[in-house]
Amino acid sequence: MTFCMNTMASILKALSGALLLIALVLPNCDAHVQPRHAIRKHHKHRPNFNPGPWKQAHATFYEGHTGSFGGACGYEDVAKEGYGLNTAAISQAMFNNGQTCGACYEIKCVNSPQWCKPGQPSLHVTATNLCPASSSGSWCDPPREHFDIAHPVFSYIAEYKAGVVPVQYRRVPCKKKGGIRFTITGNPYFNLVRVWNVGGAGDVVGMQVKGHHKLKWTTMKRNWGQKWETNAMLVGESLTFRVRGSDGRYSTSWHVAPKNWQFGQTFEGKNFKQRSRRSKPRR
Repeated sequence: MTFCMNTMASILKALSGALLLIALVLPNCDAHVQPRHAIRKHHKHRPNFNPGPWKQAHATFYEGHTGSFGGACGYEDVAKEGYGLNTAAISQAMFNNGQTCGACYEIKCVNSPQWCKPGQPSLHVTATNLCPASSSGSWCDPPREHFDIAHPVFSYIAEYKAGVVPVQYRRVPCKKKGGIRFTITGNPYFNLVRVWNVGGAGDVVGMQVKGHHKLKWTTMKRNWGQKWETNAMLVGESLTFRVRGSDGRYSTSWHVAPKNWQFGQTFEGKNFKQRSRRSKPRR
């Protein structure tokens, strides 16, 4: 009898030890299993487009007072398209074969007390044209980095008599009103889409189009400036456009053009937004 009781006590003791061990192990197992909402919570979005480093360049002006011109970027009327006079033709070293079209810059006149306006006010411009190089030599010849600005805007940072001034500049986020605009031209066998009023990085480095029926996601090719082409059949499709900025962020404008869209029409899609940064809690 005593043997049986001792045996039972040993078994119960062993079971208690096993249960205690399981209880200690289970919380550690749970720590390695993340629910779906926790995984989503840790998903990181691409950061906002932030100002770049300051660089050295020069700036001149042209006698423009309306801001209405075409140019190497494909914008048709910069005044009506919301850019106003705050535009610049940039040198070939900065133009990057049209990829930089739409980029925004902050410019300051420096190192010229005689010509720079007092207080070094900042000028914000959008790159909308190319300042061409010259066989006889010019400020826009490679490898110079240069801005050619409309006279009324140039006079905000420097005196008219200066003609040319040294400047500091940096890339900054583009702040645009409303959404990205898509203007469709061409014909049923060749489609050309002009992309403008782009926020964030401002310059578009990649573009895709998708229809609602037969047309799957199709990569478009840069024709020139910010005009993108495809020979895919777009007619009769409700169109979705996806653009990629130079900072790697994407913006998708779902079904911005209805099925009955016509060549020559402009449609407004979703623009890049600057996400607000959450302030850290005080300790």
